[in-house]
Amino acid sequence: MDPKEIIARRVAKELSDGDLVNLGIGLPTLVANFIDPKIDVYLQSENGLIGLGPIPEKGQEDKNLTNAGGQYVTLKQGGMYFDSATSFGIIRGGHVNVTVLGALEVDSEGSLASWIIPKKLVPGMGGAMDLVVGAKKVIVATTHTNKGNPKIKTQCSLPLTAYKEVDLIVTELAVIEVKEDGLHLIERHPDTTIEEIINQTDAPLKYTNVKPMEVKS
Repeated sequence: MDPKEIIARRVAKELSDGDLVNLGIGLPTLVANFIDPKIDVYLQSENGLIGLGPIPEKGQEDKNLTNAGGQYVTLKQGGMYFDSATSFGIIRGGHVNVTVLGALEVDSEGSLASWIIPKKLVPGMGGAMDLVVGAKKVIVATTHTNKGNPKIKTQCSLPLTAYKEVDLIVTELAVIEVKEDGLHLIERHPDTTIEEIINQTDAPLKYTNVKPMEVKS
């Protein structure tokens, strides 16, 4: 299974009935395709949408309907759109239950670097800084390494998006919970050993009873 699909499927299991959820651009948008149809989850985009559905099939895109990253989206029945001021009032007012973001780096304190690599052209931080502070739960959805280099660090080396705001890290190899005393490995991919995860993680990991990840639908 594709690593991004593994991550998206596992993140989707963190969502509960009635949640208002913001999915960041890139990998997090895939989560919309794997939400349990038995629950009602309301997906929000910071450019002013609530009620996003799955990613549209190729050729079925509505050219006038995009998320904050400019990706084409669908809107479920009962969905709505509104101005950015209202959208950020919802975010900054603490009404978002869960936000899911990608990462360049995330560290043992739950700090997140997701917006810039020095000397490279980037579009900017966007609404991520508001989301990680305003959302009740922050989930980082990211591949475990970047070309073999660990993305889960003892301390972020890149400019931060937020300081000590991440609650959960989901990769294709593991599920890691951020606590006051550091990172706790709580699940591992069934085909991956704890030792392999530790070897691909810069930050120290605590663990006792590590469960297998649910990677299938």
